[in-house]
Amino acid sequence: MKSKSKRPQTGFSKRGAADVSEAAGWLAEQNIEEIECMVPDLAGVARGKIMPVRKFLTAQTMNLPLSIFYQTITGDFPDLEGIVGTVQSDTDIFLRPDFRTLAAVPWATDPTAQIIHDAFHPDGRPVEESPRQVLRRVMSLYHEKGWNPVIAPELEFYLVEKNIDPDYALKPPVGRSGRPETGRQGYSISAVNEFDGLFEDMYEYSEAQGLEIDTLIHESGVAQMEINLRHGDPLELADQVFMFKRTIKETALEHDIYATFMAKPMALEPGSAMHIHQSIVDPRTGRNLFSDPKTGEPTELFFSFIAGQQKYMPAAVSLLAPYVNSYRRLSKGSGAPVNTHWGFDNRTAGLRVPPSDADNRRLENRLPSSDANPYLAIAAVLACGYLGMVEGLKPTAPVDTDVSNDPSAELPYSLIQSVIKLERSEALNAILSPAFVTAYARVKHYEYETFMRTISPWEREFLLLNV
Repeated sequence: MKSKSKRPQTGFSKRGAADVSEAAGWLAEQNIEEIECMVPDLAGVARGKIMPVRKFLTAQTMNLPLSIFYQTITGDFPDLEGIVGTVQSDTDIFLRPDFRTLAAVPWATDPTAQIIHDAFHPDGRPVEESPRQVLRRVMSLYHEKGWNPVIAPELEFYLVEKNIDPDYALKPPVGRSGRPETGRQGYSISAVNEFDGLFEDMYEYSEAQGLEIDTLIHESGVAQMEINLRHGDPLELADQVFMFKRTIKETALEHDIYATFMAKPMALEPGSAMHIHQSIVDPRTGRNLFSDPKTGEPTELFFSFIAGQQKYMPAAVSLLAPYVNSYRRLSKGSGAPVNTHWGFDNRTAGLRVPPSDADNRRLENRLPSSDANPYLAIAAVLACGYLGMVEGLKPTAPVDTDVSNDPSAELPYSLIQSVIKLERSEALNAILSPAFVTAYARVKHYEYETFMRTISPWEREFLLLNV
């Protein structure tokens, strides 16, 4: 691995500004000349413009076509007939910066900043197809009830050797020992130390952006890692996941390898998840509403939250597992949970209650894969929990046995099944917005159709001469 070249931007520690005036002061202090103005699309890809700071400060609002929220992961566009129309799809939307997300781009050669934007129509309405708006919409429902959701994501990813030919399988990269991993090294310190230079840069870049990494561990797959972020506000944590994905990919490239968030990048290795820990607190007192203040026991609200995820998760799976590859992870025998069971400290259940005291009682949803858009995955699990609470649902009995090979009959096992369930869920359509669900479903149907045009090696191997 090569060592990192010196950057003119080391030492940045501040993230966020209160307003344009404070942002201007910070940009001047750091001698920033360019700023990346970004909006996350349906895939969680950063779309936007790069502009000189002087232009950004004089006119923070910029415009892009509405169609950026209808772009597929392949860069194509589905048929928009009946959704936005040919003319309206090119209509401009306006992006306004969220100054709280202002941060450095520490891997850039020249002093550069980045800032995440929200999308609005010309008349001031939020663009409902925007993933950030979807999460804001769900959070507003919580706030109307006097509830503050708190989440903490755990994000798994693989380091892999550079692969410029998609016909070849991925391989683990060579570490500082000069050898790649040949066996699984779960929780191994020495296996993490193989990539010390990369992770030192990752921590430096993360600190420069105000990304609060809690722990780094080696997961069970070959060169598979997991980063845990500290708990906090759902939108802020979704922003951090969005920014961290960019950070580790850029850091890996500097070390001449790839970091990938594919759900199942290697056939014989475990998939990568984005587990989401969730709790709810009283905004006035900070008290955890999942625990009784007198007894410390779980509240009915907690059990209803679990029940909501059990009931509505099958319809939300396409937001947690958004690609055909995601369902290679969510398959029987893959090591990932394939059910909507829940249990106390049971990692084979899709919904796990980790050991904790009353103040830290929470629910971990283990279904999302690391390829999911963080805004949409967090919005989906919170929406399901919200429905359970407002409907006063009751969960099934907790499981205390291995249910890893006991798939839920209602959990979809393919992308198309998942999308159809989402389209047919009136409750989730109402919470997430019909406009968003329509856009998301149209994009996913098109992506699936594109995938079906590719003939796999398995088909050539077993069907070419045998059928």
